[in-house]
Amino acid sequence: MPTFQPMRLTRRSEPFDHPDWIYEVKFDGFRALAYIEDGKCRLVSRRRHEYKSFRELCASIAVHLPRATAVIDGEIVCLDQRGRSQFYELMFRRGQPFFYSFDLLWLNGEDLRSLPLLQRKARLKKLIGRSKGSRLLYLDHIEGNGSRFFAKACELDLEGIVAKWKAGIYIGDNRRSSWVKIKNPNYSQAEAREELFERV
Repeated sequence: MPTFQPMRLTRRSEPFDHPDWIYEVKFDGFRALAYIEDGKCRLVSRRRHEYKSFRELCASIAVHLPRATAVIDGEIVCLDQRGRSQFYELMFRRGQPFFYSFDLLWLNGEDLRSLPLLQRKARLKKLIGRSKGSRLLYLDHIEGNGSRFFAKACELDLEGIVAKWKAGIYIGDNRRSSWVKIKNPNYSQAEAREELFERV
């Protein structure tokens, strides 16, 4: 199985509405690619380091997809009772981690990166199917109305949203991206983040 570079996120300060774009919640966690093969799973960071401290999460993903050979893009997160990501619980390994998947790059020998985004997400949703009781989750989206979605994300104290072009192909980190992050300026867990990373 080949290795991949995650799609890069560009920044934008304000949300926007457009019928050719979809919008997802931006979870606050560790970005990772899940490599699933031969009944095993590896979670690999943007800098291609393996997350070896998430062995139980990897095992849960592999059990959910026992016959698949796949590469899935997503975010390792810890969630509160309302389904909101809790970064410090993840950072200090205090909560149960989950893998929120949002794109499918490779499936059973087929490179899917040249397919439009919505087709890749449809294949991913079908692959994951019902994930009740699993730590492998599918990240859904809305279409068209990014401004209202962003306002709701801020109201719920989420990190922000990600806007993605429906027809976009999957491009590696060092080229132009059609994924845009819009961050909540009042996000409570952003406080003292720089100081935190200086200490650990």
